[in-house]
This record gives sequence, C-alpha cells and structure tokens, in this order.
Amino acid sequence: MESGGVEAFEGQRPRLLGLAYRMLGSAAEAEDVVQEAYLRWSRARPVGDPAAWLTRVVTNLCLNQLTSARVRRERYVGPWLPEPVLTGGGALGPLETVEQRESVSMGVLVLLERLTPVERAVFVLREAFGHPHAEIAAILGIEETHSRQLHHRARTHVGEPRKRFDGDREHHRRIVRGFLAAARTGDVAALERLLADDVVAWADGGGTTTAARRPVRGRADVLRYLGGLSRRPEAAVATGEVVEANGEPAALFRDAAGGILAVVAMEVTDGRVAAVRTIVNPAKLAYAAAQLM
Repeated sequence: MESGGVEAFEGQRPRLLGLAYRMLGSAAEAEDVVQEAYLRWSRARPVGDPAAWLTRVVTNLCLNQLTSARVRRERYVGPWLPEPVLTGGGALGPLETVEQRESVSMGVLVLLERLTPVERAVFVLREAFGHPHAEIAAILGIEETHSRQLHHRARTHVGEPRKRFDGDREHHRRIVRGFLAAARTGDVAALERLLADDVVAWADGGGTTTAARRPVRGRADVLRYLGGLSRRPEAAVATGEVVEANGEPAALFRDAAGGILAVVAMEVTDGRVAAVRTIVNPAKLAYAAAQLM
C-alpha cells in the first residue's frame, strides 16, 4: 500500500476505534476489528470516499461479532460492564458534544446491550456520529424507512429509562473528588451525602477477582458495601486519582506498585451519585493500563 493510503487510514483510526468500541463495549475487540479493517483496506483498490468505505467495513465486522459476544456475556460471571477507556487523549475520537460523550459513557453502553445488533448499529451511527438515515441505510444495506424505524425502536429502549446525562463535567469531577476523599478517609457521613436514595452499585470482577455478583441497591446497602471494600487489605495501600474514562470523570485506584486495581465510573443525577460501576476484572483493566504506559 502506498504511504498515502496508510495516512488516509491512520487519519480515520480514532473515529473507527470509537465506532467499534461503541458497538462492542470492548476496547480489545474494537482494536481487533479496526486491524481487520486495515488489512482489508490494504488489499482494496482505491475508493472514492475512504471514510464511508471504512465505516461500512467496521460496522459490518462489528455486526458479525456481536452475536457471539452476546452468547459470551450470557455466560459471564456476575454483572458485565464495558472495558474502561481513558479518553482524555482522544483515544475514541472526538468527544466534543454531549451526544458524543453520552454515547461512550458506561451507563449508555450498558443500555445498548438491550438492543439487537442492527438496532445498536443504527443508534450509534445516528446518535454518536450524526449520519443521516440515507447513509445508515447504505452502510447496513437496508431501506431508509427501516433505518428510521430501527432508530425509533432503539431510542425507546435506551432513551426512556436513561437518566439525564449530566453535561456539567466540572460538577461531575467535584463529585468524583468528593467520593475519593470520603473513600480514603472512611468518612461515611460524606459518602452518604453524595449518594442518591436509590443509588445502585455494580461490580465487574468476571469471576477472577472478588466482587459483588449482584447489583447492590439503596443508599444504606451501598454504604455498607463500600465500607466493606475500604476495609480490604489492598485498600490500605491503594491510591486514587480522578481521570477521564469513557468521556466522564472517574476514579482510578492503583496498588502499591502502580498497577490499576479498579476504575469506578459514577453516574451523577441531580447532584448525587445515582449509579456506581466498578471494574476490577484484570482483563478489562489491561487496555487502560497500557494507555498509562
């Protein structure tokens, strides 16, 4: 392949990775898809619109993978959460609008699991990347009216139960900082003030790390759960910092050697933490760990 072809692909890589990640919820699998798209691109004849060609290839590769991914997630031990990605450096392409950040957030990615693969593709292409339905129909090989119907259905499944995305990132960051400070000092009263009455906590350990295998619901039970985590031996030497993960402020905890112990994403609604999603599965932390190297 000529250098111009390589440059054209590399210019599209962050956007393609962002597309594949939103489709699959796995950064490692998204990278595999983008690499396969590159191999196909390197063998293809010159095309008039590289961005459109690559979008179609990546979308369809993801559709092929989603069926087997769904089977694996049905067998997953405990709650399944997406792999966290540190997005401060633009790893998943532009996150300039509320819609772009929302579509890559932990909360929305979990909700996207409710959709069929083709519904998910339409939702991602429309909501995150702003493709008109005529383009989406061409990418998926369907009628434009069908694309509109699928989008409406996807928004019904995802949009109605979705809490309002907190677009005030600095406020969200202050909440995460307060959570970290309270967790470090064991300040139960401060934690209680931060949590909503109906807060829900999920933990993804994948069966390889100790983690709650069912959601913990309600402020009192979540406080007890967090208190138990803070008393674990590794917590005594852990350090925490605020990072940007999946387009939102999140807490990242490291062990004494600097390795990542956990990434904690918090959904903030009406000034309080409505959801706590903790990823402690080492396999799912590997991508974020590599980003920090």
